[in-house]
Amino acid sequence: MHPPSTSASLAAKIARQRRPVTHGHTRPLAWRLEQLGRLEKALQPEEGFLEALAEDLRKPPVEAYYEIAGVRQELKLFQRQLRYWLRPERVTAPLIMQPAQAWVVADPLGCVLIIGPWNYPLMLLLSPLVAALGAGNTAVLKPSEHAPRTGELLAARLRQHMDDDVVSVAMGGPETAQALLRQRFDHVFFTGGNRIGRLVMEQAARTLTPVTLELGGKNPCLVAEDANVPLAARRIAWGRFLNAGQTCIAPDYVLVAPAVRDAFLTALQQAILDFYGKDPQLSPDFGRIVNDNQFQRLAAMLRERSVLWGGHMDPAERYIAPTVAAVEHWDDPLMEEEIFGPILPVLPLAGLGEAVDAINSRPQPLAVYLFSGRRTWRDRLLAGTRSGTVCLNDVILQAGIPRLPFGGVGESGMGAYHGRAGFLRFSHQRSVLQRPQAFDVPWRYPPYGNRLGWMKRLLR
Repeated sequence: MHPPSTSASLAAKIARQRRPVTHGHTRPLAWRLEQLGRLEKALQPEEGFLEALAEDLRKPPVEAYYEIAGVRQELKLFQRQLRYWLRPERVTAPLIMQPAQAWVVADPLGCVLIIGPWNYPLMLLLSPLVAALGAGNTAVLKPSEHAPRTGELLAARLRQHMDDDVVSVAMGGPETAQALLRQRFDHVFFTGGNRIGRLVMEQAARTLTPVTLELGGKNPCLVAEDANVPLAARRIAWGRFLNAGQTCIAPDYVLVAPAVRDAFLTALQQAILDFYGKDPQLSPDFGRIVNDNQFQRLAAMLRERSVLWGGHMDPAERYIAPTVAAVEHWDDPLMEEEIFGPILPVLPLAGLGEAVDAINSRPQPLAVYLFSGRRTWRDRLLAGTRSGTVCLNDVILQAGIPRLPFGGVGESGMGAYHGRAGFLRFSHQRSVLQRPQAFDVPWRYPPYGNRLGWMKRLLR
């Protein structure tokens, strides 16, 4: 849909989408599985999405297919497990309340708004939709205007396969998002940058609408002396330059132990050569920056600075080569904000304690990475830092496990999804207590008399 011309007509549209939830039509397992099946059909044929992602971001087919595969994994898990997640959770009531039955039931929230980003415009819009439908909600989707071909194709597929009163798509730019956020939804799920995330939260607060914010951050990656250096270099190069560096959980900078720094840099350069050839601009496997604004932002980071290698830019193609820069100090301009592009700063790792202190002096990242076989390093990093996720001896893959909750903490976001975490995110955990009417023990009613003593003993 294109957003209705008035606030009243938009509110009426949301009310129509909320009605199936209010009337209980979305509660049955059969309804939920039917919607998930329809969404699965909307992904076919895949070739259209591969072409759209190539047009929007020049994504290689393999990287574009990651998005489809991510949604499929989420769908399969929900289709297998939803019947179990829907079962009421029995809770034992205290002795003083017996006889009683107590349980928790997962209720749908209503009509939810899902605002997607441009870097993974299919997966990061549809994965939360899987959770929303599985939890019995209806949804309005707002694709990013910076990936227009993907958004238009997705809207057409959803119109073809799904009821507009269950899932609708609002096309448009910031004005569309602002119009939607002025409405009263039952939940807002946003994936994107911190600045817009704050605006989303501020607007949602006006209607007391709960939010999930999937943001980003400067994700540190530590390479210790005992690391498998060639392996670490390859995995870090893949994670940093995947999607031309435009991945929220990519390693943002690397801290390398001095004893292995030279070996790491040599292996990193070799990995980039192996992946993309001598001229990555000619490689079919290296993407492009999404738009001119993002290109200029990244180009400004590289102006008048020396790099170890890379640094070549072509504004006409919005191309920035895989770039590695040596950084000696934490106040370097490359360390000020999330880079979100194909630039990798490399810093010296003086020691784990100093690294933990430096990480903790900055906003909590979405991910922390460590390449080491030392259990003491692992345990200290886990205990001494806060982040949305942690991955040991690899990068990014933690986000590809549907049963692992995925989300940020602090400035990297709030709330998690994927698998059962997503089901709970889009559900209200409703507490229920049932007691009999046949008799009543009058211990709680006035006059209380001398009951305080035995009440203390009973409730201790």
